[in-house]
Amino acid sequence: MFHDRARIRVEAGRGGHGALSFRREKYVPKGGPDGGDGGRGGDVVLVADPDLRDLGKFQAPRSYRAGKGGHGQGARKHGADGEDVILRVPAGTQVLDEQERMIADLAAPGSRVVVARGGAGGRGNRRFATPTRRAPRFAEVGSPGEEAELQLRLKLLADAALVGLPNAGKSSLLRRISNAKPKVADYPFTTLAPVLGTVEAPDGRQLIVADVPGLIEGASDGVGLGHEFLAHLERARLLVHVIDASEGDAEARFATIDRELGAYGAGLDGLPQIVVLNKIDIAREPEFTTDDARVLRVVRTSAATGAGIDDLKRALFELCPASPEPTDVAHDGLVDYLVYRPRPGRAAYRIFRTDRGFRVVGSLPEREELEEALRAAGAKAGAEVELGDETVTL
Repeated sequence: MFHDRARIRVEAGRGGHGALSFRREKYVPKGGPDGGDGGRGGDVVLVADPDLRDLGKFQAPRSYRAGKGGHGQGARKHGADGEDVILRVPAGTQVLDEQERMIADLAAPGSRVVVARGGAGGRGNRRFATPTRRAPRFAEVGSPGEEAELQLRLKLLADAALVGLPNAGKSSLLRRISNAKPKVADYPFTTLAPVLGTVEAPDGRQLIVADVPGLIEGASDGVGLGHEFLAHLERARLLVHVIDASEGDAEARFATIDRELGAYGAGLDGLPQIVVLNKIDIAREPEFTTDDARVLRVVRTSAATGAGIDDLKRALFELCPASPEPTDVAHDGLVDYLVYRPRPGRAAYRIFRTDRGFRVVGSLPEREELEEALRAAGAKAGAEVELGDETVTL
């Protein structure tokens, strides 16, 4: 089964705690503070992999957690950074938050986005030593990592896409012009999932062509199978409108699909088109007239006999617009990700471990949030917590 949508939960790793330690060695009974810093928590990263075709592997499990940072130790030993979680998704995957706001669009192979950042490691007590405070008896607690509920939506990356009514012969045409082997049968809705095929020109050029389930009237409103797959046409640069010429009235069939493309929106009704009058082995002289400027060429084919297939291939390579050049390229050559949602700022308070319990510095949050943060920092029931000039018991 083809999966083009998934919901996942991601949780970045918590930063490790800074160490509260003093140097204690032979002949050095009162050494200074030597607590190391905690390690950074691991990130959760999505990477667009050109070898993947759908989101099936994210149907289960649905939760992913990065590694925690290691705690600092005495003798100025820093904790290790937490292990990142790298999730590979198909190129063309969009990432949305719970409110369906766009976070990133991984449209290019190799593009990547950090969807949950690991927490910062806490500073060890040696970092707080000053000329007037030579023996700080507190160390910083590591920050929690980000958490998120995400939606993944795949929109196929194709140079051209086959559209048309069910049983128009799109799958048979794709088998003829490309290396794809979709299921073919003489009944509607044979194609239940998008199929990609590679079309090769004699000079070595290649085009990716997509075959999506047939559209019916009302598809843009959720009728039939087409509604779920109209999104896969959005990234195509050329539409190949396949019409069953054996059933006559080609103009009316063209108009039916064109209305659905316009109703769906996303610019589908503005894409250039090749109209393919298929099954000419049955209808010898199919007629189709239009003055629509979007229709660049009308090709007559028979997927059964192979008539007109070479003409269709030539038309694809002649008329398919060139792919746009990538605009944002990272220093390592990968296409950079695009983030639409600003990330939340750092918490307005910090938690420190002391030799007697915990200390909270900064703007205090609501009691419930503070208690949760203290428990995550390792505080147990009955622990003493300094809140400014006040000391409370958890």
